[in-house]
Amino acid sequence: MNGVKIEFDPLFEECLLTILSFIEEDSARRADTFEETLFDRLKDLAFFPRKFRQSIHYDDPNIRDFIFKGYTIPYLVDEAQDMIVVLDIFKWTER
Repeated sequence: MNGVKIEFDPLFEECLLTILSFIEEDSARRADTFEETLFDRLKDLAFFPRKFRQSIHYDDPNIRDFIFKGYTIPYLVDEAQDMIVVLDIFKWTER
């Protein structure tokens, strides 16, 4: 699955903006660093899409849970489309 396209579900984008706004209240620099580091790590999924465990939140072996700084980021590995869809981002304790 090299050259995999990574797409972002609108739910992920909405939740990420909420998280970044919250972090930014404390420090704009921390929010920027969080976002940059997160997207750098998400790019790595294109090379190792099944690196993380099967999601405990979905009953689908193609949905994995990427854990980043206490946040769970479920993503769908769609091998037929050569694509990864990042579905959501949330604190594990919230759901």
